[in-house]
Amino acid sequence: MNSNISVSEFDSGNTRRVAKIKDFLDKNELDMSPDIEVFVTIKDEEEMIACGGLAGKVLKCIAVDSSRRGQGLILKVITHLLNAALVRNRNELFLFSTPKNIEFFHDCGFNLIEECDGEIILMENTKNLENYQKKLTSLKKDGDLIGSIVINANPFTKGHRYLIEEASKRSDWLHIFVVREEASEFTFNDRISLIKKGISDLKNVTLHEGSDYIISKATFPTYFIKDKRQVNELYAKLDLNIFRNQLASYLGITHRFVGTEPYCKVTNNYNKNMKKILANPNGKSATIEVVEIDRIKFDDKPISASRVRKLLKEKNYEELVNLVPTTTYEFLLEGIKDDK
Repeated sequence: MNSNISVSEFDSGNTRRVAKIKDFLDKNELDMSPDIEVFVTIKDEEEMIACGGLAGKVLKCIAVDSSRRGQGLILKVITHLLNAALVRNRNELFLFSTPKNIEFFHDCGFNLIEECDGEIILMENTKNLENYQKKLTSLKKDGDLIGSIVINANPFTKGHRYLIEEASKRSDWLHIFVVREEASEFTFNDRISLIKKGISDLKNVTLHEGSDYIISKATFPTYFIKDKRQVNELYAKLDLNIFRNQLASYLGITHRFVGTEPYCKVTNNYNKNMKKILANPNGKSATIEVVEIDRIKFDDKPISASRVRKLLKEKNYEELVNLVPTTTYEFLLEGIKDDK
């Protein structure tokens, strides 16, 4: 490689250099992902010819100038990003890209997790998925109806409790997956702790302490998706394909339970995609029946976590106490005391 080639690394606080990366990405028809913490750039003298970024466990915004492709620059960017991740004790990494890049990223040490609609792929640099699948198999329970729920519980409400209790009644066994991503007002540890306390009386339930394979919208990429109207659709399809093909089959899941969504259009569309993707034969894995359960109401309005957060912000504890289990209410009050 040319001796004038230089590689540099810097964090997102360097606004001048970040602006230059944004311009470079624009030229390569990519958007800047706002959550990137550290960037790597490659220059030929003063001209930027390649870049990439690290956001949490995800490699993002990897681009090479069109005139310099085929010169091993992407591998060089990825190598430096892997080193940046290693320094930060992040050994298990993911990347999103388009299917045309599968072979190249495979040569860089990444394995395909799932592909969606010929538009997007998710890959990882370890064999953690295989290990996780083995763990799931060890937790498999016998039964004709094996249910599942995926929740964020930000925080855990009486609505969540009702959904889980109803699903538990209808299932021989129920598996609950909690979204691990730290993109909520309440931490993952707090959220799962409140769920554990709120369902401690239910005996046919396994609570799964999150995984990197339940995709969060916080990590889902938009920077290389040209038609932004596709983003929510692709997010839903990729997440549901991973759930069906890579997770559910190892637990023998036959049903997925979900609460009705009367207000949020995005969530409502996600539920519609869920029915199409999980229930249609695909030749890869067994179908999963989607069961919608009507949300319970208080004061003629559905109970939701967003409603709880609003009441908490308004300090309307008189109404709030009716929407959450005692364990959640006590936790919220404790948090209020700590803030004083």
